[in-house]
Amino acid sequence: MSPADDDTTVRAAGCVLWRPAPAPPGLELCLVHRPKYDDWSHPKGKLKPGEDPLAGALREVAEETGYAAEPGTELPTARYEANGRPKEVRYWAAAAGAGAFTPSDEVDRILWLPPDAARARLTEPRDRDLVDALLATRPLGTSH
Repeated sequence: MSPADDDTTVRAAGCVLWRPAPAPPGLELCLVHRPKYDDWSHPKGKLKPGEDPLAGALREVAEETGYAAEPGTELPTARYEANGRPKEVRYWAAAAGAGAFTPSDEVDRILWLPPDAARARLTEPRDRDLVDALLATRPLGTSH
């Protein structure tokens, strides 16, 4: 049985949300600040019972950032322990569409940053790995 099949595993999903930027490297990443944890992360959240992970990821992006997202490549799944329970978070690369951020109790700020600045701002090292995974997919406008 895989961890995802275990009833105790918290299932979540999110996106590494990006948009084109005029300056090299050609894109910016959206990070969210959660005041409850005072951390910076990629938009993500728990799945509703029976919810498709990709649908949940797009829902969470819209709820936390106010932006629609066009999903791309699936990125590595993060597995870790949170509050004494195993947690599994599936991620996708996603291009930002139309939208506007409105602060909430859950997310009070967002930042659009170049990849290196985003990597430095992210609180959890596992989230930094997702920046590298996104760049490996070579989204529009990026150069290597």
